[in-house]
Amino acid sequence: MVHLTENELRLGVVSYLNTLPLIDGLEKAEGVRIFSEVPSMLAGILEAGETDLSLCSVIDQQRAAVPLALVPVGQIGCDGATWTVRLFSRRPLAEIQDVACDTDSHTSVALLRVLLLEQQGLTPTLVPIQARNTAMADWPDVVLLIGDKVVRSGPSVETHPFQLDLGAAWHELTGLPFVFASWFCRADIDGPARDRVRRLAMIVDHARRRNARRIPNIAHQHAEAHGWRADQAIEYLNSRLRFECTPRSIESMRVFFEAAAKIDGISDPQPFRIADDLLAPA
Repeated sequence: MVHLTENELRLGVVSYLNTLPLIDGLEKAEGVRIFSEVPSMLAGILEAGETDLSLCSVIDQQRAAVPLALVPVGQIGCDGATWTVRLFSRRPLAEIQDVACDTDSHTSVALLRVLLLEQQGLTPTLVPIQARNTAMADWPDVVLLIGDKVVRSGPSVETHPFQLDLGAAWHELTGLPFVFASWFCRADIDGPARDRVRRLAMIVDHARRRNARRIPNIAHQHAEAHGWRADQAIEYLNSRLRFECTPRSIESMRVFFEAAAKIDGISDPQPFRIADDLLAPA
């Protein structure tokens, strides 16, 4: 259990390159304690009350054991191809029978199910794998990967010539952007907990706005450590991704939740709660 000290603000984040425009510099913020995990773990930490605000995989809002609410001060999304959420296959996609799925993101797995059913009429068997521990030579015949590993060590086009960028496929299907992760808080907070989330929301919103002007600097500083070339990272962060939560983003999340519910990706659909009142002055 994470113990709270007086006035400490606890922020759950992901350590991928694509989160840096949201969080770079926050490690220096006074009174903010940062917890880093993969997206699929952060909702559980938030549910347990061990963070105040977390960058969660969006479908976990629908699956959480306690109500979670979107805090619309930033996101990891795309409006077309994303590069880092990709299906790799040795055989044509229409012939897929099973898929090894990276367990780092629940949202990406649910999105894959939606896309394969809608575009290919397929309902393959999904087999979870710990992709962080998979050697490059050991990739399965069909595998879904997310994050920096796609660029750093994902299968090559020579071994896996049939590939699908899930962001591009969703845009083709719906004409909408896609949101993989966004900031969430517990919906049942009040008193001091609510005040902590309000203060964190202001801090992360300011960080996103500031970092939007610093993308080249962020890329040059951090790309190599994440397995990227600096020029790749600049294009990725500047052109491929969307970090501002917009009305179209929110519409896309609603459409995605409805599509996921139809494939039983959400067993008990929850209200899509948005805590935009936290952005108003106290």
